[in-house]
Amino acid sequence: MRNRGLGKFTRYLLLAVAVAVCGAPAVFAETSSSSHYQLNDSSFTAGSANQTCSASYCSTTSIGSTAGTSAGATTKAVFGPVTQSQPELQVIVDPGTSDLGVLTTERTATKTTSIKILNYLSSGYLVQIIGDPPTYSGHKLATPSTPTASTQGTEQFGINAVANTNPSVGADPVQVPSGSFSFGTVNDNYKTPNEFMYSSGDVVMHSGSSSGETDFTLSFIVNISNATPAGHYHGDYSAVVIPSY
Repeated sequence: MRNRGLGKFTRYLLLAVAVAVCGAPAVFAETSSSSHYQLNDSSFTAGSANQTCSASYCSTTSIGSTAGTSAGATTKAVFGPVTQSQPELQVIVDPGTSDLGVLTTERTATKTTSIKILNYLSSGYLVQIIGDPPTYSGHKLATPSTPTASTQGTEQFGINAVANTNPSVGADPVQVPSGSFSFGTVNDNYKTPNEFMYSSGDVVMHSGSSSGETDFTLSFIVNISNATPAGHYHGDYSAVVIPSY
């Protein structure tokens, strides 16, 4: 086993996920560190930010609302009402969950981001994922060009948008209120459980018609090999939501 978090093999990993709707992103970011590693895990949403710190880490969180409400100790983003005869595209982003930690050849690191989309009086929408795989000093993590099983000990960076068991990450799209009213779906290359790939610019999700709310979960996986160079790996990604009329 080659441990990417100890001694000369220390690994730094930063993943940033931007969601752009008509060119208007805002930011969520969380940073944690220990004596062995530092990890920045970012995604994009809207709203205000709060920072909390302990002896071990600081976190900056932002949960946004396109037209939302908040109650009690938590803030929840909700879709606003649609306006009759006015085309609308609404998107809510949840930073999701991370299990990145210290990278080793015997463990798959994972990250999820939730993207909720509602479109009204349009012909549908496309969601593209754009960005280079995590890179350090000219070395880009390998990306399967076809849907491929996650393999520990093999260098891989990939995504999909369905529920998986190996590793246990992600969820199938949820249609709200039901599949009779909501029609968002995952494109073929990213809808096979336990298989991942990545190609910048791919359309990962779409709807072919006006649709109620669809809740997508985008999952990222990272595996490393004994040959993966040590260093500070960085990746920036944009999820671009494009309406069609």
